[in-house]
Amino acid sequence: MKNNILIALVAFVFIFNSCDNCDDKACFTPPEGFTFELVDKTTRENLFTNETFSSNEISVTNLVDNSNLEFNFIDEDDVNLIQINAIGWESETVDALITVSGIDIFNLIVDAERTTEDCCTFTKYNEIRIENAEFELNDENGIYTILVTQ
Repeated sequence: MKNNILIALVAFVFIFNSCDNCDDKACFTPPEGFTFELVDKTTRENLFTNETFSSNEISVTNLVDNSNLEFNFIDEDDVNLIQINAIGWESETVDALITVSGIDIFNLIVDAERTTEDCCTFTKYNEIRIENAEFELNDENGIYTILVTQ
């Protein structure tokens, strides 16, 4: 009888110690944001810096549900960028239309999957596409340069 109790106790301890215990891990990774620079295709001038566009006329709309997506406009030292950090906090598909001054500039299509692995929560992007515009991606800083024809 003592052997059966001892075996049950050892099995109980083994089972619960082998389960993932995430209490001692602080592992949360926010989704990576998207940063865009809008430049004239011919001159390569930033269209906010040269005042072709105004930052207060930017609109970012998720066409999937017609909701407005939050974005930041970064304007420091003549570096003018649109930054979207609202995508990927949950599993979702987004078709974001970026417009400036009522002009459709490009679509950002993202299939984001929020997942947990080894006690860590993070976003996996299954697909990222830019449509209706030529662009270049700088792999070093992650900035998409959108080439706008005027």
